[in-house]
Amino acid sequence: MLSLKSLRGQLAQILHLQESPQRTAFAFALGVFIAFAPHYGFHTLSVVFCAWAFRLNYVALFLGAFINNPWTLAPILGLTLLTGVTVSGSTSTAAFDVSSLQLDNLYETLTPFLLPFFMGGCILGLVGALLAYPIMLFCIQQYRSTKSQKTP
Repeated sequence: MLSLKSLRGQLAQILHLQESPQRTAFAFALGVFIAFAPHYGFHTLSVVFCAWAFRLNYVALFLGAFINNPWTLAPILGLTLLTGVTVSGSTSTAAFDVSSLQLDNLYETLTPFLLPFFMGGCILGLVGALLAYPIMLFCIQQYRSTKSQKTP
């Protein structure tokens, strides 16, 4: 029989509420890295796989990964490509013309952008994760300390 107590226990297990703040902050930071990773279309699968394979907090991973959402997609894509072009020093990417993009020339048109896009995504993902970890760790520790002070 399913009771409220067993339901809470299962929910706590799914959310990994017994985890250390460091592990939860790591899960969030990994989610942020996945959000900037250049494998668009596979972010949710990456989150599910990482949560399952490393037994990480699903909610923290999803929250980090959903920084990349329909409202932030265009700025993230632009910043990813700009970062990659800047780091790689590529100048051939300036000649992109959207009107000439056809299905038969898709590969030739997008090939010069692949390496800068990949590099930019990895760099932004790493920077985002390195920034997200201490911020989330601080927030979790503050939340847990205020929660423990309120509970007698």
